[in-house]
Amino acid sequence: MTMQTILESLPTYAKDIKLNLSSLLNSDHALTQQQYWGTMLACALASKNPTLTKAVSQSAQEKISPETISAAKSAAALMAMNNIYYRFTHAVTNTEYSKMPANLRMNAMAQPGIDKNDFELYSLAVSAINGCNFCMDSHERLLTSKGISKETVQASVRIAAILFATARVLDAEQQH
Repeated sequence: MTMQTILESLPTYAKDIKLNLSSLLNSDHALTQQQYWGTMLACALASKNPTLTKAVSQSAQEKISPETISAAKSAAALMAMNNIYYRFTHAVTNTEYSKMPANLRMNAMAQPGIDKNDFELYSLAVSAINGCNFCMDSHERLLTSKGISKETVQASVRIAAILFATARVLDAEQQH
């Protein structure tokens, strides 16, 4: 299934999602090709819908390097771990947990194999899907401190919102 097929398969009740996905797929955005497709892939993986993930993955393979694909997958995997851990340490009232060392390996964040800012964008978008306020704030602050525009940050989170909603619609339709 292609992204166009997914777009066409969205039901009437998801008209707004369909319009947003169409806009995402067919209009200019504030992201480079690597940022756009890497964010798309990381978000599709985080959204956990196999149909969406396969379609985005196939499109991404035609548009970005194997290194970028690997980095997007790493961002989704690391944020699956980090978002759980840091949501916990910042959600519980006992502040001792946030002072303890995480003892989680995150080597890919230091050496993602692509531009670190692009990796941070992927991580931010996945953190938005996973609902980790601490991680979203941390990635956003780092990106803007490195000169990444608010429009670029917003564009990555917009991808997260649209792909997550698309995945939920696909999930709902597959259950019927």
